[in-house]
Amino acid sequence: MSKPTLRRILLVAVFLCGLASVSLPPLANPPEGTEAARRLAARALGPTPLFDDLKELCDRIGGRPPGSKANERAVDWAVEKFRAAGMNSVGVENFSLPAVWQSRKAEAECVSPEEFSLRLATAPSSASTPGLSLEAPLVDVGEGSAEDFTRAGARARGAIALVRSREMKTTEDLFGEYLRNAPLLEAAQKAGVAALLLQSTRPRGLLYRHPLTFDGSITPIPTAIVAREPAARLARLAEKGPVRVRLTLANETRGPQDSRNVVAEIRGREKPEEIVLLGAHLDSWDLGTGAEDNGVNCALVIDTARAFKELGLVPRRTVRLVLFNGEESGMLGSAAYVQRHAAEIGRHVAMITFDTGSGKTSGFYLNGRAELRPPVNQALAAAALGATDHSLEGLDGTDNFDFLLSGIPNLVAKQDWDPYLPNYHAESDVVDWVNEREARANAAIAAALVWGLAERPDPPAPRQSRAEVERLLKDTHLDEQMKAFRQWDAWAAGKRGVSQ
Repeated sequence: MSKPTLRRILLVAVFLCGLASVSLPPLANPPEGTEAARRLAARALGPTPLFDDLKELCDRIGGRPPGSKANERAVDWAVEKFRAAGMNSVGVENFSLPAVWQSRKAEAECVSPEEFSLRLATAPSSASTPGLSLEAPLVDVGEGSAEDFTRAGARARGAIALVRSREMKTTEDLFGEYLRNAPLLEAAQKAGVAALLLQSTRPRGLLYRHPLTFDGSITPIPTAIVAREPAARLARLAEKGPVRVRLTLANETRGPQDSRNVVAEIRGREKPEEIVLLGAHLDSWDLGTGAEDNGVNCALVIDTARAFKELGLVPRRTVRLVLFNGEESGMLGSAAYVQRHAAEIGRHVAMITFDTGSGKTSGFYLNGRAELRPPVNQALAAAALGATDHSLEGLDGTDNFDFLLSGIPNLVAKQDWDPYLPNYHAESDVVDWVNEREARANAAIAAALVWGLAERPDPPAPRQSRAEVERLLKDTHLDEQMKAFRQWDAWAAGKRGVSQ
């Protein structure tokens, strides 16, 4: 039996048995950093406080919308966790949220031809209904395309428009739901509708928050997600004749308001000016408690910090651990971090983020940077962890994005979406659905990768120039997504990312 195979079996044994540590057989002439990576992985696979931290965050604090009191409590909680872990430095970095949005009341009922209540949840960044409530005729506008609104004609003006949705089964369905936002809102405003009811893409009555904008702005049309089955009932009634709906959406909007990123650091022993950053986002929506999105990976980042300290490991480069805020408002915290650290952003040799719950990590999104494959594989091979099924796909929608725009080598964990998708932004995003075994395996991968990239003699890849970034955006078709999300103009004007 080969030694790599033996190492894998031993690591799996640690995982399955739940041992705190195991004495792994030493390798003959191990490469630099291998022993440390193996120790980090073995620790992560044992009974660490990771899941205790997750339960504290989600059960005691709960959902953490940007700008909320719960979010502020979460920031203070994270600071204390990093301090208890013994970091060289721990602090917060303020940035401004242009607008803070919170739902205070969401009620609706069909008043004719039959009376029945509707389960619904307000869409973030949407306006309140004018006055106490709005009662208006319902108009079915299909899937909400410009053609659908044109077919509705004059019936749409002043009406509550019901937009039908396909059931979400894949990541393509999820991104399609987001890509629909801008043209849907444009068509609805042109048609003069009074409000929008979006049919839930999740079956069995599940509700979720579906943000409508990605820059913190508030859209003027009151909008809510209505449970899938009652929405279908409304559509069937509308096929037979007139339907009227009463809708009450009371939302609090304020701003600008300060928010805070949490930043901790393990100072490097030889190249402290060079930085490997591991991050996750601390904010979440509030129907659930933000366990999969993204509490479990906040706990992962904190436990990685704890692991380095407990094992007495000081890497060659500085390891910076960041819990970003405002991700759900359009990655505002990570964008602010990049601007705040503009003078040293070029010294960030790698940025790594985890943002797909407790799904199994099979590899990493390399975001168009094929040259990252060898150093990532080398770092992970040191602990025999696999996770080498990488993708060159470029991602827009999590905290790597402004680092990508700044030319910094960036990695997003390529996690299994299947357990994550049904709970995404939903009432069901709670600790009960988190896969503890996979969460610990992800923590092992994160710790070994951070160590490997921080310890290697040379940076894993060079920083790209603005021209190289622009080519990457086009090659990965991120430019098309940025235009659909209305991010391109800010990039073109130099307001997002920091050019070399």
